[in-house]
Amino acid sequence: MSVYGQKSGLSAYNSTSVHGAVASADPHGLVQMLMDAAVERLLAARGCIERGDTVRKAKLLHSCVILIAELRGSLNLEKGGPLAQNLSNLYEYMARQLLLANVHSDAGRVSEVLGLLGDIRGAWIAIGPEVRQASAPAAAPDASAVTPA
Repeated sequence: MSVYGQKSGLSAYNSTSVHGAVASADPHGLVQMLMDAAVERLLAARGCIERGDTVRKAKLLHSCVILIAELRGSLNLEKGGPLAQNLSNLYEYMARQLLLANVHSDAGRVSEVLGLLGDIRGAWIAIGPEVRQASAPAAAPDASAVTPA
């Protein structure tokens, strides 16, 4: 098998894996997947800046800006109140920092966004069990436990 064939097979496997994870994820899990993808790309982009790989850096940072826009778009500003508005403002700031990081090949700005997103991600993971428990449908009563009158 050629190297191209191996890469193509791996790409197909990864694509199938991601699509399966998305299809089975709850809303909380989908947001976490967006954050995980952004962190992964930010780390890779920082490495590209350090190596001078400007083309890949630009693609990765563009992808991060899109992911952060998705995170921002997922906020419910009406129900979320000041917390949602603050997160929206923070996501907007992070996107601007990434645009500047791309223009100036500034690994420091990428690291700053990584830190901010890491903090948000950590809090998001911490509330996961509580959110999932609150959104789980109430268990149906066991029919065998009901005795006729």
